[in-house]
Amino acid sequence: MIGIFDSGFGGLTILKAVEKALPQYSYLYLGDNKRAPYGCRSDAEIYRYTLEGVEALFARGARLVILACNTSSAVALRKIQQEVLPFRYPHKRVLGIIIPTAEESDTFSQTKHIGVWATEATVQSGVYEREMLKIDPKLRITTLPCPLLVPLIEAGSKSSDAIKEAINVYIEALFERDTAIDTLILGCTHYPIIEDEIKSLLPTHVRVIAQGDIIAKKLAAYLERHADMETALSIQMDRVFLTTSADEEVKRIADSFYGERVGLEMVVL
Repeated sequence: MIGIFDSGFGGLTILKAVEKALPQYSYLYLGDNKRAPYGCRSDAEIYRYTLEGVEALFARGARLVILACNTSSAVALRKIQQEVLPFRYPHKRVLGIIIPTAEESDTFSQTKHIGVWATEATVQSGVYEREMLKIDPKLRITTLPCPLLVPLIEAGSKSSDAIKEAINVYIEALFERDTAIDTLILGCTHYPIIEDEIKSLLPTHVRVIAQGDIIAKKLAAYLERHADMETALSIQMDRVFLTTSADEEVKRIADSFYGERVGLEMVVL
């Protein structure tokens, strides 16, 4: 199976896009809802929790795992790839979502000025600036932590005055730093839930980039290049949803993010 790991719900937006592009494969989703959000946690906690999630997906039959969480991708991915996989899981792979996004970054902007909204941990890591400047050193990247958005989104405040006020605060803060920005990357997988609201409040010339379609395209290309991995994947079209917390609120939010009813199965990490 293809495993999808996230600290909570946002990875469901990635899964939905990947399923649409590659419906033939089986998917195993795990949201660490009990310990979410990761964005305000230490690097050591983020790494430990992410590795536990990856290993749980491996144990359930995932051959390839996507870290559908910008925070996990920023903080834990490289260490897992370099220090864990070669010695403990040499035939398995873990991929992130930041580098695939960065690889497309030189196509996003006319002005070469790009904004990124993300969690505090992702912003502090500097990973977007680092990876995007590798692609195009002329880019000017402005990253902004947006801590109000995730709790408001999970509270179901999609079109509320509170969410609009928060969006406007972050828009103002972004353009105070760089008035030439013409592209905004949604660097947290929760944010596509309010993409329409963000677009409605941004200046009309600013392009909004969500990651789902990018990750789907990059995964398809990865599987084309790695025939051994592609042939090892199940084409049963199964969908399994795991969570570390399955109370009624978690179930409600998961259904909302996925766009249809999700049958959650509890796991302990």
